[in-house]
Amino acid sequence: MAYPVLLVLTIFAAALSAHVLAARRTGRIIVAAFGLSAMAFLAVPAAAQTHDHGAQPASGQAGDAAGEDAGQQRADPALGTSYHSATTFTLRTGIAAGRMVYIGVGGDIDGQVNPELMVHEGEIVQINLINGEGAEHDVVIDQYAARSSVVVGKNASSTFSFTANKVGEFAYFCSIAGHRLAGMEGLLRVMPGARETMDMDAADIVHDPGDLPGPIGSRPAQVVRVDFETVELKGRLDDGTTYVYWTFNGKVPGPFVRVRVGDTVEVHLKNAADSVMMHSVDFHAATGPGGGADFTQTAPGEESVVTFQALKPGIYVYHCATPSVAHHITSGMYGLILVEPEGGLPQVDREFYVMQGELYTVEPFGTKGDMEMDYDKLSSERPEYFFFNGAVGALTKSHPLYANAGDTVRIFFGVGGPNYTSSFHVIGEIFDHVYAFGSVTTPPTTNVQTVTVPPGGATIVDFKIDRGGHYVLVDHALSRAERGLAGYLIVDGPESDAFMHAGPADQK
Repeated sequence: MAYPVLLVLTIFAAALSAHVLAARRTGRIIVAAFGLSAMAFLAVPAAAQTHDHGAQPASGQAGDAAGEDAGQQRADPALGTSYHSATTFTLRTGIAAGRMVYIGVGGDIDGQVNPELMVHEGEIVQINLINGEGAEHDVVIDQYAARSSVVVGKNASSTFSFTANKVGEFAYFCSIAGHRLAGMEGLLRVMPGARETMDMDAADIVHDPGDLPGPIGSRPAQVVRVDFETVELKGRLDDGTTYVYWTFNGKVPGPFVRVRVGDTVEVHLKNAADSVMMHSVDFHAATGPGGGADFTQTAPGEESVVTFQALKPGIYVYHCATPSVAHHITSGMYGLILVEPEGGLPQVDREFYVMQGELYTVEPFGTKGDMEMDYDKLSSERPEYFFFNGAVGALTKSHPLYANAGDTVRIFFGVGGPNYTSSFHVIGEIFDHVYAFGSVTTPPTTNVQTVTVPPGGATIVDFKIDRGGHYVLVDHALSRAERGLAGYLIVDGPESDAFMHAGPADQK
Protein backbone atom coordinates (compact mmCIF):
# COMPACT_ATOMS: atom_id res chain seq x y z
CA MET A 1 0.00 0.00 0.00
CA ALA A 2 1.51 3.39 -1.00
CA TYR A 3 1.75 6.16 1.60
CA PRO A 4 2.22 9.93 1.16
CA VAL A 5 5.86 11.08 1.42
CA LEU A 6 5.22 12.94 4.66
CA LEU A 7 3.81 9.82 6.29
CA VAL A 8 6.79 7.70 5.12
CA LEU A 9 9.21 10.23 6.62
CA THR A 10 7.19 10.26 9.81
CA ILE A 11 7.36 6.47 10.07
CA PHE A 12 11.15 6.54 9.51
CA ALA A 13 11.66 9.21 12.16
CA ALA A 14 9.48 7.34 14.60
CA ALA A 15 11.59 4.22 14.11
CA LEU A 16 14.71 6.12 15.28
CA SER A 17 13.17 7.43 18.48
CA ALA A 18 12.34 5.66 21.70
CA HIS A 19 8.66 5.00 22.04
CA VAL A 20 7.23 5.84 25.46
CA LEU A 21 3.63 5.07 26.34
CA ALA A 22 1.97 8.09 27.92
CA ALA A 23 -0.32 7.60 30.87
CA ARG A 24 -3.84 7.64 29.64
CA ARG A 25 -7.28 7.90 31.11
CA THR A 26 -8.83 4.51 31.80
CA GLY A 27 -11.60 3.57 29.40
CA ARG A 28 -13.90 0.62 29.19
CA ILE A 29 -17.31 -0.40 27.98
CA ILE A 30 -19.21 -3.00 29.98
CA VAL A 31 -21.83 -4.92 28.00
CA ALA A 32 -24.02 -7.89 28.90
CA ALA A 33 -22.82 -9.44 25.70
CA PHE A 34 -23.02 -12.78 24.05
CA GLY A 35 -20.04 -11.78 21.88
CA LEU A 36 -18.67 -14.27 19.39
CA SER A 37 -19.27 -17.39 21.45
CA ALA A 38 -21.81 -18.69 23.91
CA MET A 39 -18.81 -19.75 25.99
CA ALA A 40 -18.72 -16.26 27.40
CA PHE A 41 -21.99 -17.07 29.11
CA LEU A 42 -21.38 -20.72 29.90
CA ALA A 43 -18.37 -20.28 32.17
CA VAL A 44 -20.43 -20.24 35.35
CA PRO A 45 -18.68 -20.79 38.68
CA ALA A 46 -19.69 -23.99 40.45
CA ALA A 47 -20.95 -21.89 43.35
CA ALA A 48 -23.76 -20.65 41.15
CA GLN A 49 -25.16 -24.17 41.09
CA THR A 50 -25.65 -24.32 44.87
CA HIS A 51 -28.40 -21.72 45.00
CA ASP A 52 -31.11 -22.42 47.54
CA HIS A 53 -34.33 -22.35 45.56
CA GLY A 54 -37.45 -21.19 47.27
CA ALA A 55 -41.00 -22.06 46.26
CA GLN A 56 -42.83 -20.15 43.54
CA PRO A 57 -43.86 -16.74 44.94
CA ALA A 58 -47.30 -16.70 46.48
CA SER A 59 -50.20 -15.56 44.32
CA GLY A 60 -50.94 -11.87 44.33
CA GLN A 61 -52.39 -9.28 41.97
CA ALA A 62 -50.59 -6.27 40.59
CA GLY A 63 -49.10 -4.12 43.31
CA ASP A 64 -48.43 -6.89 45.88
CA ALA A 65 -45.21 -6.41 47.82
CA ALA A 66 -44.62 -10.09 48.58
CA GLY A 67 -42.95 -10.66 45.25
CA GLU A 68 -40.32 -8.02 46.03
CA ASP A 69 -39.03 -9.94 49.03
CA ALA A 70 -39.03 -13.19 47.10
CA GLY A 71 -37.04 -11.58 44.32
CA GLN A 72 -34.46 -10.23 46.76
CA GLN A 73 -34.02 -13.66 48.29
CA ARG A 74 -33.30 -15.17 44.88
CA ALA A 75 -30.43 -12.79 44.09
CA ASP A 76 -27.26 -14.83 44.54
CA PRO A 77 -23.99 -13.07 45.43
CA ALA A 78 -22.11 -16.08 44.09
CA LEU A 79 -22.99 -14.88 40.62
CA GLY A 80 -19.93 -12.68 40.20
CA THR A 81 -19.27 -9.98 37.66
CA SER A 82 -16.63 -11.65 35.52
CA TYR A 83 -18.79 -14.16 33.69
CA HIS A 84 -22.01 -12.28 33.20
CA SER A 85 -20.54 -9.71 30.83
CA ALA A 86 -17.68 -9.16 28.45
CA THR A 87 -15.51 -6.07 28.73
CA THR A 88 -15.54 -4.72 25.20
CA PHE A 89 -13.41 -2.08 23.53
CA THR A 90 -13.64 -0.74 19.98
CA LEU A 91 -10.54 0.72 18.30
CA ARG A 92 -10.47 2.51 14.95
CA THR A 93 -7.19 2.96 13.08
CA GLY A 94 -6.31 6.49 12.02
CA ILE A 95 -3.75 9.28 11.79
CA ALA A 96 -3.12 11.71 14.67
CA ALA A 97 -0.33 14.32 14.81
CA GLY A 98 1.24 12.71 11.74
CA ARG A 99 1.43 9.25 13.34
CA MET A 100 -0.52 6.05 12.78
CA VAL A 101 -2.59 5.29 15.88
CA TYR A 102 -5.58 3.50 17.33
CA ILE A 103 -8.48 5.76 18.29
CA GLY A 104 -11.02 4.68 20.91
CA VAL A 105 -14.66 4.44 19.84
CA GLY A 106 -17.54 4.78 22.31
CA GLY A 107 -17.80 4.85 26.08
CA ASP A 108 -15.06 6.35 28.24
CA ILE A 109 -12.33 5.78 25.63
CA ASP A 110 -14.17 7.64 22.88
CA GLY A 111 -11.76 9.77 20.86
CA GLN A 112 -8.68 8.82 22.89
CA VAL A 113 -5.46 8.04 20.99
CA ASN A 114 -4.03 4.60 21.82
CA PRO A 115 -6.31 4.45 24.88
CA GLU A 116 -5.35 2.51 27.97
CA LEU A 117 -7.67 -0.51 28.24
CA MET A 118 -8.34 -1.38 31.87
CA VAL A 119 -9.88 -4.74 32.79
CA HIS A 120 -9.97 -6.99 35.85
CA GLU A 121 -8.59 -10.44 36.40
CA GLY A 122 -10.89 -13.16 35.11
CA GLU A 123 -12.93 -10.91 32.82
CA ILE A 124 -13.68 -11.89 29.25
CA VAL A 125 -12.22 -9.18 27.02
CA GLN A 126 -13.44 -8.45 23.51
CA ILE A 127 -11.59 -6.06 21.20
CA ASN A 128 -13.19 -4.81 18.00
CA LEU A 129 -10.89 -3.34 15.33
CA ILE A 130 -12.17 -1.03 12.58
CA ASN A 131 -9.96 0.08 9.70
CA GLY A 132 -10.31 3.84 9.57
CA GLU A 133 -8.08 4.83 6.65
CA GLY A 134 -7.51 1.85 4.37
CA ALA A 135 -3.99 0.65 5.25
CA GLU A 136 -3.32 -2.89 6.47
CA HIS A 137 -3.62 -3.24 10.25
CA ASP A 138 -4.22 -5.71 13.06
CA VAL A 139 -4.13 -5.81 16.88
CA VAL A 140 -1.84 -8.22 18.73
CA ILE A 141 -1.36 -8.94 22.45
CA ASP A 142 1.63 -11.29 22.59
CA GLN A 143 1.35 -12.31 26.24
CA TYR A 144 -2.17 -13.61 25.68
CA ALA A 145 -1.48 -15.12 22.24
CA ALA A 146 -4.49 -13.05 21.15
CA ARG A 147 -4.81 -11.20 17.88
CA SER A 148 -7.28 -9.91 15.33
CA SER A 149 -7.34 -10.72 11.67
CA VAL A 150 -5.59 -8.28 9.33
CA VAL A 151 -8.04 -5.65 8.06
CA VAL A 152 -7.22 -4.06 4.71
CA GLY A 153 -10.07 -2.03 3.25
CA LYS A 154 -11.45 1.11 4.83
CA ASN A 155 -14.23 0.26 7.35
CA ALA A 156 -13.25 -3.42 7.31
CA SER A 157 -13.41 -4.85 10.82
CA SER A 158 -12.30 -7.78 12.94
CA THR A 159 -12.97 -8.88 16.49
CA PHE A 160 -11.36 -11.27 18.95
CA SER A 161 -11.71 -12.20 22.59
CA PHE A 162 -9.71 -13.77 25.42
CA THR A 163 -9.87 -14.26 29.18
CA ALA A 164 -7.74 -11.88 31.23
CA ASN A 165 -6.09 -14.55 33.40
CA LYS A 166 -2.73 -12.78 33.80
CA VAL A 167 -2.34 -9.69 36.00
CA GLY A 168 -0.09 -6.87 34.82
CA GLU A 169 0.50 -4.39 32.02
CA PHE A 170 0.66 -5.65 28.44
CA ALA A 171 1.20 -3.84 25.16
CA TYR A 172 -1.32 -4.13 22.36
CA PHE A 173 0.08 -3.16 18.96
CA CYS A 174 -0.08 -3.51 15.19
CA SER A 175 2.21 -6.27 13.89
CA ILE A 176 2.42 -4.94 10.31
CA ALA A 177 6.06 -4.00 9.65
CA GLY A 178 6.86 -0.49 10.87
CA HIS A 179 3.41 0.29 12.25
CA ARG A 180 4.21 -0.28 15.92
CA LEU A 181 7.18 2.10 15.73
CA ALA A 182 5.03 4.55 13.80
CA GLY A 183 2.74 4.91 16.82
CA MET A 184 0.31 2.00 16.85
CA GLU A 185 0.83 0.80 20.41
CA GLY A 186 -1.25 1.05 23.56
CA LEU A 187 -1.50 -0.47 27.00
CA LEU A 188 -3.77 -3.21 28.37
CA ARG A 189 -3.84 -3.09 32.16
CA VAL A 190 -5.20 -6.17 33.98
CA MET A 191 -6.03 -5.37 37.60
CA PRO A 192 -6.02 -8.09 40.29
CA GLY A 193 -9.34 -9.33 41.67
CA ALA A 194 -12.90 -8.95 40.50
CA ARG A 195 -14.33 -5.60 39.50
CA GLU A 196 -16.61 -4.11 42.11
CA THR A 197 -20.02 -2.88 41.05
CA MET A 198 -20.21 0.88 41.35
CA ASP A 199 -22.43 2.20 44.11
CA MET A 200 -24.98 4.60 42.71
CA ASP A 201 -27.78 6.67 44.09
CA ALA A 202 -30.25 4.97 41.79
CA ALA A 203 -33.07 2.46 42.16
CA ASP A 204 -33.15 -1.16 41.02
CA ILE A 205 -35.95 -0.94 38.45
CA VAL A 206 -35.64 -4.55 37.29
CA HIS A 207 -38.83 -6.58 37.65
CA ASP A 208 -37.74 -9.92 39.08
CA PRO A 209 -38.82 -12.57 36.53
CA GLY A 210 -40.18 -14.81 39.28
CA ASP A 211 -42.43 -12.09 40.71
CA LEU A 212 -45.85 -12.80 39.24
CA PRO A 213 -49.20 -13.98 40.63
CA GLY A 214 -49.92 -17.69 40.57
CA PRO A 215 -52.38 -19.50 38.31
CA ILE A 216 -56.10 -18.77 38.67
CA GLY A 217 -57.37 -22.16 37.53
CA SER A 218 -61.07 -22.91 37.88
CA ARG A 219 -63.17 -20.16 39.46
CA PRO A 220 -66.20 -18.14 38.41
CA ALA A 221 -65.72 -14.79 36.70
CA GLN A 222 -65.45 -11.87 39.10
CA VAL A 223 -64.44 -8.22 39.43
CA VAL A 224 -60.65 -7.85 39.68
CA ARG A 225 -59.18 -4.56 40.85
CA VAL A 226 -55.75 -3.60 39.47
CA ASP A 227 -53.78 -0.71 40.99
CA PHE A 228 -51.10 1.05 38.98
CA GLU A 229 -49.00 4.03 40.00
CA THR A 230 -46.93 5.71 37.32
CA VAL A 231 -43.56 6.58 38.82
CA GLU A 232 -40.68 8.51 37.26
CA LEU A 233 -37.38 7.65 38.92
CA LYS A 234 -33.65 7.42 38.33
CA GLY A 235 -32.73 3.77 37.91
CA ARG A 236 -29.64 1.67 37.27
CA LEU A 237 -29.26 1.01 33.56
CA ASP A 238 -25.82 -0.62 33.89
CA ASP A 239 -22.86 -0.57 36.29
CA GLY A 240 -22.11 3.11 36.73
CA THR A 241 -24.88 4.15 34.34
CA THR A 242 -28.31 5.57 35.16
CA TYR A 243 -31.43 6.67 33.32
CA VAL A 244 -34.65 8.37 34.40
CA TYR A 245 -37.22 5.63 33.79
CA TRP A 246 -40.96 6.11 33.50
CA THR A 247 -42.60 3.07 35.07
CA PHE A 248 -45.71 1.34 36.26
CA ASN A 249 -45.19 0.70 40.00
CA GLY A 250 -41.46 1.47 39.89
CA LYS A 251 -40.38 -1.57 37.86
CA VAL A 252 -39.69 -2.53 34.24
CA PRO A 253 -41.75 -4.20 33.01
CA GLY A 254 -44.79 -3.20 35.07
CA PRO A 255 -46.83 -5.65 37.17
CA PHE A 256 -47.91 -8.95 35.64
CA VAL A 257 -51.71 -8.80 35.61
CA ARG A 258 -53.55 -12.14 35.74
CA VAL A 259 -57.29 -12.53 35.22
CA ARG A 260 -59.59 -15.11 33.62
CA VAL A 261 -61.84 -14.78 30.62
CA GLY A 262 -65.11 -13.15 31.62
CA ASP A 263 -63.61 -11.17 34.50
CA THR A 264 -64.41 -7.47 34.90
CA VAL A 265 -61.12 -5.62 35.26
CA GLU A 266 -61.24 -2.35 37.22
CA VAL A 267 -58.00 -0.41 36.70
CA HIS A 268 -57.02 2.43 39.04
CA LEU A 269 -54.20 4.51 37.55
CA LYS A 270 -52.56 7.02 39.87
CA ASN A 271 -49.88 9.37 38.56
CA ALA A 272 -47.34 10.19 41.31
CA ALA A 273 -47.44 13.79 42.49
CA ASP A 274 -43.76 14.34 41.68
CA SER A 275 -44.11 13.17 38.07
CA VAL A 276 -43.28 15.59 35.29
CA MET A 277 -45.33 13.89 32.58
CA MET A 278 -48.94 12.91 32.04
CA HIS A 279 -49.34 9.12 31.74
CA SER A 280 -51.99 6.57 30.76
CA VAL A 281 -52.46 2.86 30.07
CA ASP A 282 -53.57 1.00 26.95
CA PHE A 283 -54.46 -2.69 27.45
CA HIS A 284 -54.26 -4.78 24.28
CA ALA A 285 -56.57 -7.18 26.12
CA ALA A 286 -59.35 -4.57 26.26
CA THR A 287 -61.99 -3.83 23.66
CA GLY A 288 -62.79 -0.12 23.63
CA PRO A 289 -61.34 3.33 22.84
CA GLY A 290 -57.54 3.29 23.08
CA GLY A 291 -57.60 0.09 25.11
CA GLY A 292 -58.47 2.29 28.07
CA ALA A 293 -56.05 5.08 27.22
CA ASP A 294 -58.84 7.49 26.30
CA PHE A 295 -60.11 7.27 29.89
CA THR A 296 -56.78 7.24 31.71
CA GLN A 297 -54.84 10.29 30.51
CA THR A 298 -53.74 11.25 34.03
CA ALA A 299 -51.91 14.38 35.15
CA PRO A 300 -49.33 14.32 37.97
CA GLY A 301 -51.00 13.89 41.35
CA GLU A 302 -54.30 12.71 39.88
CA GLU A 303 -56.02 9.32 39.56
CA SER A 304 -58.18 7.79 36.84
CA VAL A 305 -60.30 4.64 36.72
CA VAL A 306 -61.28 2.53 33.73
CA THR A 307 -63.21 -0.76 33.68
CA PHE A 308 -63.24 -3.32 30.87
CA GLN A 309 -64.41 -6.86 30.25
CA ALA A 310 -61.75 -9.53 29.62
CA LEU A 311 -63.52 -11.00 26.60
CA LYS A 312 -60.75 -12.94 24.86
CA PRO A 313 -58.25 -15.28 26.52
CA GLY A 314 -54.59 -14.82 25.65
CA ILE A 315 -51.39 -13.08 26.71
CA TYR A 316 -51.38 -9.37 25.88
CA VAL A 317 -49.16 -6.31 26.18
CA TYR A 318 -50.19 -3.13 27.95
CA HIS A 319 -48.31 0.17 27.71
CA CYS A 320 -48.58 3.90 28.21
CA ALA A 321 -50.34 5.62 25.32
CA THR A 322 -49.60 9.27 26.04
CA PRO A 323 -47.80 11.12 23.21
CA SER A 324 -45.05 10.60 22.34
CA VAL A 325 -46.12 6.99 22.83
CA ALA A 326 -42.75 5.62 21.69
CA HIS A 327 -40.98 7.84 24.24
CA HIS A 328 -43.12 6.57 27.10
CA ILE A 329 -42.66 2.94 26.05
CA THR A 330 -38.90 3.09 25.54
CA SER A 331 -38.57 4.66 28.98
CA GLY A 332 -40.12 1.56 30.58
CA MET A 333 -43.90 1.86 30.48
CA TYR A 334 -45.04 -1.60 29.36
CA GLY A 335 -46.09 -4.94 30.81
CA LEU A 336 -48.18 -8.08 30.26
CA ILE A 337 -51.72 -9.12 31.13
CA LEU A 338 -52.69 -12.79 30.96
CA VAL A 339 -56.35 -13.59 30.39
CA GLU A 340 -56.58 -17.27 31.28
CA PRO A 341 -59.04 -19.51 29.46
CA GLU A 342 -61.71 -21.26 31.51
CA GLY A 343 -59.96 -23.82 33.69
CA GLY A 344 -56.58 -22.14 33.24
CA LEU A 345 -53.41 -23.26 31.50
CA PRO A 346 -51.73 -26.68 31.92
CA GLN A 347 -49.81 -26.85 35.19
CA VAL A 348 -46.02 -26.34 35.25
CA ASP A 349 -43.46 -26.25 38.06
CA ARG A 350 -42.15 -22.71 37.53
CA GLU A 351 -43.34 -19.59 35.74
CA PHE A 352 -41.30 -16.55 34.74
CA TYR A 353 -42.08 -13.09 33.36
CA VAL A 354 -39.65 -11.61 30.82
CA MET A 355 -39.98 -8.64 28.47
CA GLN A 356 -37.62 -7.17 25.92
CA GLY A 357 -37.11 -3.48 25.29
CA GLU A 358 -34.69 -1.00 23.79
CA LEU A 359 -33.42 2.41 24.83
CA TYR A 360 -32.28 5.40 22.76
CA THR A 361 -29.72 7.52 24.60
CA VAL A 362 -27.73 10.55 23.49
CA GLU A 363 -24.57 8.99 24.90
CA PRO A 364 -23.04 5.88 23.25
CA PHE A 365 -23.61 2.46 24.74
CA GLY A 366 -21.34 1.88 27.73
CA THR A 367 -20.91 5.53 28.74
CA LYS A 368 -20.89 6.05 32.51
CA GLY A 369 -23.08 8.57 34.30
CA ASP A 370 -26.62 9.82 33.77
CA MET A 371 -28.07 9.03 30.34
CA GLU A 372 -30.60 11.16 28.46
CA MET A 373 -33.11 10.12 25.80
CA ASP A 374 -32.31 11.05 22.18
CA TYR A 375 -35.54 11.67 20.27
CA ASP A 376 -33.80 11.71 16.89
CA LYS A 377 -32.41 8.21 17.51
CA LEU A 378 -35.83 7.10 18.72
CA SER A 379 -37.64 8.38 15.63
CA SER A 380 -35.04 6.86 13.31
CA GLU A 381 -34.94 3.57 15.28
CA ARG A 382 -31.25 3.63 16.26
CA PRO A 383 -31.13 2.26 19.81
CA GLU A 384 -28.02 2.26 21.99
CA TYR A 385 -29.31 -0.46 24.37
CA PHE A 386 -31.28 -3.69 24.15
CA PHE A 387 -32.25 -5.51 27.35
CA PHE A 388 -34.54 -7.86 29.18
CA ASN A 389 -36.56 -6.45 32.11
CA GLY A 390 -35.28 -2.92 31.88
CA ALA A 391 -31.50 -2.96 32.32
CA VAL A 392 -28.19 -4.41 31.19
CA GLY A 393 -27.50 -7.50 33.29
CA ALA A 394 -31.07 -7.56 34.63
CA LEU A 395 -31.40 -11.32 34.16
CA THR A 396 -27.72 -12.19 34.40
CA LYS A 397 -26.16 -10.36 37.29
CA SER A 398 -29.06 -9.14 39.40
CA HIS A 399 -32.10 -11.36 38.78
CA PRO A 400 -31.31 -14.63 36.98
CA LEU A 401 -34.01 -17.27 36.56
CA TYR A 402 -33.59 -20.36 38.76
CA ALA A 403 -34.96 -23.88 38.40
CA ASN A 404 -34.11 -27.54 39.12
CA ALA A 405 -33.41 -30.37 36.71
CA GLY A 406 -36.68 -32.11 35.93
CA ASP A 407 -38.78 -28.95 36.30
CA THR A 408 -41.27 -27.85 33.69
CA VAL A 409 -40.79 -24.15 33.02
CA ARG A 410 -43.13 -21.59 31.50
CA ILE A 411 -41.95 -18.17 30.31
CA PHE A 412 -44.43 -15.42 29.59
CA PHE A 413 -42.47 -13.36 27.07
CA GLY A 414 -43.39 -10.03 25.55
CA VAL A 415 -41.77 -7.21 23.61
CA GLY A 416 -42.36 -3.69 24.83
CA GLY A 417 -40.10 -2.35 22.12
CA PRO A 418 -41.13 0.13 20.97
CA ASN A 419 -39.64 -0.79 17.59
CA TYR A 420 -37.70 -4.06 17.32
CA THR A 421 -39.00 -7.59 16.78
CA SER A 422 -37.44 -10.32 18.92
CA SER A 423 -36.29 -13.80 17.88
CA PHE A 424 -36.57 -15.29 21.36
CA HIS A 425 -34.37 -18.33 22.01
CA VAL A 426 -33.01 -20.23 25.02
CA ILE A 427 -29.55 -21.59 24.27
CA GLY A 428 -29.44 -25.29 25.11
CA GLU A 429 -33.20 -25.85 25.21
CA ILE A 430 -36.06 -26.55 22.82
CA PHE A 431 -39.52 -25.18 23.52
CA ASP A 432 -41.91 -28.10 24.00
CA HIS A 433 -44.91 -25.80 23.45
CA VAL A 434 -45.20 -22.33 21.94
CA TYR A 435 -48.48 -20.41 22.12
CA ALA A 436 -47.96 -18.54 18.86
CA PHE A 437 -48.88 -14.83 18.88
CA GLY A 438 -50.05 -15.25 22.47
CA SER A 439 -53.12 -17.30 21.54
CA VAL A 440 -54.15 -19.80 24.22
CA THR A 441 -57.18 -21.09 22.32
CA THR A 442 -55.15 -22.43 19.38
CA PRO A 443 -53.26 -25.71 19.96
CA PRO A 444 -49.64 -24.80 20.76
CA THR A 445 -46.86 -25.49 18.29
CA THR A 446 -44.44 -28.17 19.50
CA ASN A 447 -40.64 -28.55 19.45
CA VAL A 448 -39.68 -25.00 18.48
CA GLN A 449 -36.15 -23.60 18.59
CA THR A 450 -36.80 -19.85 18.20
CA VAL A 451 -40.00 -17.84 18.32
CA THR A 452 -40.67 -14.49 16.63
CA VAL A 453 -42.39 -11.85 18.77
CA PRO A 454 -43.16 -8.39 17.33
CA PRO A 455 -43.14 -5.16 19.33
CA GLY A 456 -46.43 -4.94 21.19
CA GLY A 457 -46.72 -8.73 20.98
CA ALA A 458 -46.30 -11.63 23.39
CA THR A 459 -46.04 -15.38 23.56
CA ILE A 460 -45.93 -18.23 26.07
CA VAL A 461 -43.29 -20.97 25.89
CA ASP A 462 -43.13 -24.19 27.95
CA PHE A 463 -40.29 -26.67 28.23
CA LYS A 464 -39.02 -29.37 30.55
CA ILE A 465 -35.44 -29.03 31.76
CA ASP A 466 -33.87 -32.47 31.56
CA ARG A 467 -30.46 -31.65 33.03
CA GLY A 468 -28.65 -29.11 35.17
CA GLY A 469 -26.49 -26.36 33.80
CA HIS A 470 -26.45 -22.82 32.59
CA TYR A 471 -28.93 -21.78 29.90
CA VAL A 472 -28.89 -18.40 28.18
CA LEU A 473 -31.90 -16.34 27.12
CA VAL A 474 -31.20 -14.34 23.98
CA ASP A 475 -32.73 -12.59 21.05
CA HIS A 476 -31.17 -14.60 18.23
CA ALA A 477 -30.44 -11.37 16.43
CA LEU A 478 -27.22 -11.91 18.37
CA SER A 479 -25.55 -8.58 17.71
CA ARG A 480 -28.03 -7.17 20.21
CA ALA A 481 -26.32 -9.18 22.94
CA GLU A 482 -23.38 -6.83 22.39
CA ARG A 483 -25.67 -4.03 23.60
CA GLY A 484 -26.94 -5.69 26.74
CA LEU A 485 -29.52 -8.30 25.70
CA ALA A 486 -28.98 -11.60 27.56
CA GLY A 487 -30.42 -13.52 30.50
CA TYR A 488 -29.54 -16.62 32.50
CA LEU A 489 -31.56 -19.63 33.55
CA ILE A 490 -29.50 -21.38 36.24
CA VAL A 491 -30.55 -25.01 36.75
CA ASP A 492 -29.45 -27.16 39.68
CA GLY A 493 -28.88 -30.82 38.90
CA PRO A 494 -26.55 -33.25 37.13
CA GLU A 495 -24.81 -31.67 34.15
CA SER A 496 -23.24 -34.72 32.55
CA ASP A 497 -25.57 -37.52 31.53
CA ALA A 498 -26.96 -39.39 28.56
CA PHE A 499 -28.42 -36.17 27.11
CA MET A 500 -25.00 -34.48 26.92
CA HIS A 501 -21.55 -35.16 28.29
CA ALA A 502 -17.95 -34.30 27.53
CA GLY A 503 -16.02 -36.77 25.41
CA PRO A 504 -16.95 -39.51 22.96
CA ALA A 505 -20.11 -41.58 22.94
CA ASP A 506 -20.24 -44.50 25.34
CA GLN A 507 -19.57 -47.78 23.57
CA LYS A 508 -21.86 -50.60 24.65
